[in-house]
Amino acid sequence: MSTDCSIVITTTNSQESVEKIVATVMEKKLAACVQVFPVVSHYVWKDALQKDDEIRLEMKMRTSDYAALEAAIKSVHPYETPEIVRVEIAEGSREYLNWIDSVKLKPTL
Repeated sequence: MSTDCSIVITTTNSQESVEKIVATVMEKKLAACVQVFPVVSHYVWKDALQKDDEIRLEMKMRTSDYAALEAAIKSVHPYETPEIVRVEIAEGSREYLNWIDSVKLKPTL
């Protein structure tokens, strides 16, 4: 079963940044919901090992809106190279997927 729904994941470093990303995404109806989790990230950046407390955002969205969602995240994200990845939802509750699909991209004026 293939769906037109995906989960987009990004991380950021502050509650202020979370609020900016969530407001931007939700006001434009680019996601049906955003879930927020504290995480500890271990990574290599500019050839050095890093460890940071971060906040992970998972956005349930219509796959067809991905380009607009990515652009919206980048427009307010504080990182030079933010994590923005899309994971396709292969299967799920039909009612839940229909709800995600019902949240339509808000047209720009």
